[in-house]
Amino acid sequence: MRAGLLAACLALAPALATAAEALPLDELQLPPGFLIAEFARVPNAREMTLGAHGTLFVGSMGAGKVYAITPSSDGSHAEKLRTIAEGLRMPVGVAFKDGALYVSAVDRILRFDAVETRLDDPPKPVIVTDKLPSDAAHGWRFIAFGPDGKLYVPIGAPCNVCDKPGYARLTRMNSDGSDVEDVAFGIRNTVGFDWQPGSKSLWFTDNGRDWLGDDVPSDELNRISRSGEHFGFPYCHQGDIADPEFGKGHPCGDYTPPVLKLGAHVASLGMRFYTGTQFPAAYRNSIFIAEHGSWNRSRKVGYRIVNVRVDGARVVASDVFVSGWLRPDQRVWGRPADVLAMPDGALLVSDDLAGAIYRITWSKP
Repeated sequence: MRAGLLAACLALAPALATAAEALPLDELQLPPGFLIAEFARVPNAREMTLGAHGTLFVGSMGAGKVYAITPSSDGSHAEKLRTIAEGLRMPVGVAFKDGALYVSAVDRILRFDAVETRLDDPPKPVIVTDKLPSDAAHGWRFIAFGPDGKLYVPIGAPCNVCDKPGYARLTRMNSDGSDVEDVAFGIRNTVGFDWQPGSKSLWFTDNGRDWLGDDVPSDELNRISRSGEHFGFPYCHQGDIADPEFGKGHPCGDYTPPVLKLGAHVASLGMRFYTGTQFPAAYRNSIFIAEHGSWNRSRKVGYRIVNVRVDGARVVASDVFVSGWLRPDQRVWGRPADVLAMPDGALLVSDDLAGAIYRITWSKP
């Protein structure tokens, strides 16, 4: 995304966030046996994470707020919604560790200690680091703690396409912000990653560049097999398309190709491995990906949830799991941003346009 278009994208986000009318959930299509229901109304809902005591924390983008949701006893809906922080700069990312909530706010990571014991009187944040780039373009950050206990933080390219030192990479740090190190390079902008059950390998979505046409280059699903791996940006896109400006002298064979091409301009954001047991066995340890949807394609694409089934390091199948936020007449009423499996096996989906979180369950017909 070009920096000058950031405001236009943000303007889309709150359009339905305060709407009082019911959302048209009957327009959503899911595989037979699955049900979708409204879990909560959350303005501009983006990344989600769970606290140790079951609190659902939700970041936002244009709203500049971080929310805490107390689910009902049966987990079917939000019982209480609280604002934990406000006035932050695109606090999209949230992560939880050792009783503390970590929040990304562009150039800084903040920590709210013992937050679940103080939901009605949130603690003042502690600065974990304030040394991240301050660029608005691709400056919103999905964050997560890995199996190694370190906090993983992406540094997106501050442009549509450019070759700028220090950007287009994934980093990690200790939970106190120390010992920052690079994990992987050539990543234009990842807004979703997770670790595979068993192998603990890191998989991530990456948004492809714009302005090469409606159908190229594809967004990517990637897998990191070793530290320091390079995934091509800005020299090579989708594993096999040389960039017309930066590709000369940088053959695509020098870089790691995606494990799956997700489609051009679909804006693949949040992704998680499904570790629950409520869904049929075929879905266990598969990947769910939220496709936020295109903003500059002649006909819109995305606006859906995709399921990707894997066998070790290989993708074996990919299917649309939920669609319907994009209507046949090209009008859009929702934009999925993240997915999260709950302890009972239900799958939550955040939607920053409709200002909602949905809950998907298996009805066991």
